Amino acid sequence: MLKLTMSTTVNTTLKGFRDFLPSQMAIRNYVKNICIETFELFGFQPLETPTLEYASVLKGKYGEEADKLTYFFQDKGDRQVGMRYDLTIPTCRVLSSYNLPLPFKRYQIQPVWRADNTQKGRYREFVQCDFDTFGIKSPLVDAEIIAVIYNVLKRLNFKKYKIKINNRELLKNIPNTILQSIDKIEKIGENGVINELKEKGIKSDEIDSTLKYIKTVQPDDYLKQVFSCLDSFNIPKEAYVFDPSMIRGLDYYTGIIFETYVEEPKIGSITGGGRYDNLIKTLGGPDTPAVGSSIGFERIIDCILDLNLIPEISNTKTKIMVSNFNQTNKELELLNLLRDNNIPSTYYFALDKLGKQITYADNLGITYIAIIGENEAKNNTVTLKNLKTKEQKTLNSNQIIELLSNY
Repeated sequence: MLKLTMSTTVNTTLKGFRDFLPSQMAIRNYVKNICIETFELFGFQPLETPTLEYASVLKGKYGEEADKLTYFFQDKGDRQVGMRYDLTIPTCRVLSSYNLPLPFKRYQIQPVWRADNTQKGRYREFVQCDFDTFGIKSPLVDAEIIAVIYNVLKRLNFKKYKIKINNRELLKNIPNTILQSIDKIEKIGENGVINELKEKGIKSDEIDSTLKYIKTVQPDDYLKQVFSCLDSFNIPKEAYVFDPSMIRGLDYYTGIIFETYVEEPKIGSITGGGRYDNLIKTLGGPDTPAVGSSIGFERIIDCILDLNLIPEISNTKTKIMVSNFNQTNKELELLNLLRDNNIPSTYYFALDKLGKQITYADNLGITYIAIIGENEAKNNTVTLKNLKTKEQKTLNSNQIIELLSNY
């Protein structure tokens, strides 16, 4: 006799993908809001692009290694498509498709996908947080991008970090295969780079001369102008450093490049970007200079948690819960009045014991609970209890509105 058994399904996310509960979303929104406030302070405008792009838009723009990490597939319309690897290529596709006024300063905060090996600070789905200036090539424009990075990190309470700055022009005579290895010097050290180059078949004298050049090369005139502009933006000299060993692996960079590293935790770069003046032209658009950076949204959150940099944040913006004491119109009248006055509020729909309602509100991080019992209903008053201080007062509706409007 055939015996049927039900398979067991494990309710879990795919490797490299995550759920975010309200407590985690509170932190994510805190970081996102600071980024948006800073971007808009500097005059950047928001932009969003689709999850999927034609594969031809994405392929060959980042380099061979990045192409291997991009999710390419054939959709139900038999089109070859890909999930965006970053936000830069899609934005350049927008610039090549629309006649936007230049210079165009944009910011974009959306998820991207990479078929990467997962580890702390590295996921297969993660949020990128980009900002760029299109249409003008100037040391002042480049310096402003770095100034935005500095101001975002300052507002997030980062202290021990360095913005590393280099210029691809200083490296143009070094083959890409060598640059790709040198770019890993922060991760695998100089000996690791030497061994990797030997495995690639690079001769010892070429390795030695390249490393000597990297160690001795000085900033060119363009970088000196950028550094002078950073002074004009009041960026302290201890916040940045010239680092000719910092390469950035993507092929589309044409000039200045920069990455930010924190002293602790050892998590890799938390921001990265540079100038990419030819990219829009390669996508069929006009010859448009461009420079920008990505804020490492996920890594910055990991650092904030590791370094305990985050201020006290509530899991909810809801200021008050109206309890369900008798399910009367008085309770709903108060709820409507609160919302009419733009006070975030909620209602407890079930007729449970008051203690259970208080526990529920407290668990959500709601500060106040409003109670309208028989006496309160008769007297047109409300008992307002502060769940943090345990203090309670008897107030009328207008007094509650005034108190919570200032809270």
